Amino acid sequence: MMRSNSINAAITVPILFSLLICNTMAFVPHHIAPKWGNVNLYESTDNINPSVDDFAEVNLAQVLGLRRVKKMLRKYKRESNSMVTTEVAVTAVPASPSAAESINTADSPLRVIIAGAPASGKGTQCEIIKKNFDVVHLSTGDMLRAAVAAETDVGKLAKEYMDAGKLVPDDVIIGVVKDRLAEEDCIKKGWLLDGFPRTSAQADALAESGISADCFLFLNVPDNKLVERVVGRRTDPETGKIYHMTFSPPEDEEILARLEQRSDDTEEKVKVRLEQFHTNVEAVKGSYTDIAVEIEGDSKPENVAESIKKAIQQKIPGAASK
Repeated sequence: MMRSNSINAAITVPILFSLLICNTMAFVPHHIAPKWGNVNLYESTDNINPSVDDFAEVNLAQVLGLRRVKKMLRKYKRESNSMVTTEVAVTAVPASPSAAESINTADSPLRVIIAGAPASGKGTQCEIIKKNFDVVHLSTGDMLRAAVAAETDVGKLAKEYMDAGKLVPDDVIIGVVKDRLAEEDCIKKGWLLDGFPRTSAQADALAESGISADCFLFLNVPDNKLVERVVGRRTDPETGKIYHMTFSPPEDEEILARLEQRSDDTEEKVKVRLEQFHTNVEAVKGSYTDIAVEIEGDSKPENVAESIKKAIQQKIPGAASK
């Protein structure tokens, strides 16, 4: 309203003043040489630049007629309102980002998804990616536990399923993931989703929630190697550290004696898990065809890490590693 009033004043007063001069000139004898303030009405008006204060005391209604003044004011009010509306409408329309603006730059946070079968080395590589690119490493298990502890709305809902010993539905998990990715650290630093989404339904739900990634990494390891890695895996119940009886056994005999094998780390059960994994991951990979990179994971961890770093920088030109 204030802007409209200022426009009315800026437009109306000078125009009415001009009309006043034109309408009164015909009725005033030349020899009188009338003046308005310091302005002679018969002098050339080319160099006149009167301020609003010069004619603040003039009664335009008496000079031009009340009816005519009201009509003129209504006209200029309509025109000025139209100008303001047009200006607001133009500035309210967001500009579409150009192709150059949509490209990830060095200042843009990374958004990476990593997938791989059990024992493919995801945990090791996630730690290296986190160190190299300073992103927030997230797994669904960690996010669910954090949401439950924080007693968020989706956390409370997830707790109900977990307490009942049921699988947490996709829509609840998506809600947990979406809330977590909206937090300040993920927005500023970027994120690394570890092993999620696991199904095409989860991938679709993630996309529908407006969450997209810049790079999808898949660690490819032959099944026979995966079976060997899983079956030889042992956990220290006191520290939680994982060892492997072939590749990285503990040197301490006391630690060796207390190691435990997970109940599902048997050859029979791991083969079933791998079959389920391959069925689901193919569908997930299909959701990220344009950004997917397959990494040969049957190599030394440092070699795999180097391949991953090159893949991320190739997919995201602006990505800078430490």
